[in-house]
Amino acid sequence: MFAGRPRKRGALLVCLLGALLALAGCGSGGGNQDTVTTSGPAAAGAAFPVTIPTAFGDVTVPSQPKRVVALGWGDAEVALTLGVQPVGASDWLAIGGDGVPSWVPQDKRYTTPPTQLGTLEVDLEKIAALNPDLILDTRASGDKDRYNKLSGLGVPVVSIPKGAESYQTSWQDQLDIIGKALGKTAEAAKVRSDLEAKFQQAAAAHPEFAGKTAVAGAKSGAGYGAYVNGDGRVEFLKKLGFMQSPKVQALAGNGFSVSVSAERMDLLDADVTVMAAIGVAPEDISNDPLFQAVPSVKAGHAVVLSDKTISLAFASATPLGLSYAIDQVVPQLARALAR
Repeated sequence: MFAGRPRKRGALLVCLLGALLALAGCGSGGGNQDTVTTSGPAAAGAAFPVTIPTAFGDVTVPSQPKRVVALGWGDAEVALTLGVQPVGASDWLAIGGDGVPSWVPQDKRYTTPPTQLGTLEVDLEKIAALNPDLILDTRASGDKDRYNKLSGLGVPVVSIPKGAESYQTSWQDQLDIIGKALGKTAEAAKVRSDLEAKFQQAAAAHPEFAGKTAVAGAKSGAGYGAYVNGDGRVEFLKKLGFMQSPKVQALAGNGFSVSVSAERMDLLDADVTVMAAIGVAPEDISNDPLFQAVPSVKAGHAVVLSDKTISLAFASATPLGLSYAIDQVVPQLARALAR
């Protein structure tokens, strides 16, 4: 086994990944030795080979993949969304079982569960035993050692895109890259246009969101943090018309979050504050006197995502997860802003 060790990019990043690992472990599960299931035009023979630019150079997929291993955050769900069932996968959200969250519709689920391969640590021997012809690692650490060991298996490895930061591949880039690698570009384009339209409809239905400041934050065992531009939660809010908090963004470094100390709880203040619990109970946020003293919280303009499925969907940055989050989170934002 080897570790794709994330670089030190903020306490919230380490805590988030650590909490997920504590729940999911290194991953072992039911094997899937069947050929990957595909549907649509690509199954009849797409235009291969295809070449995909990545942070580690151009990667060529020579032919229609039939045995896909999906290791990056959300990679397996995106493949399923496009009608492809990976033979091996990583369960980043610690769903358990086959790793498929409840927002994925029945017709997009596995017919045979994949082998679970771990998250930060993956088992090279297990991957090799699956005889893959494509490895997806598109939203990952971008660690060169991890990439070198995966590519040492002699299989095309589609890693993070050129210019992307650790775990910050956008859902649009992830969808486009995976669509191209799987020969599912038309399907990926349709998924993207549908979700963009849904965001536009939600924003149009709530013009009161436009120009209001928002903070997306979390509390973990290490304390509070807030997300910055490039993180999926912030981009979700921006697509609805909100503005990222200038106070939070001014502290942004190379990671997707900043730590919020007890002395700087003012950083969580905005026109609306959205909080998630990571490894702690939601009540540890809502009942915390420090949190209750934040002006936006005192005014009732805060949303603490108490439902685990909704919170995971908000964090997922996958098309199906984001679609579910629009349905579930937008009404809560509207109520909080109206108070």
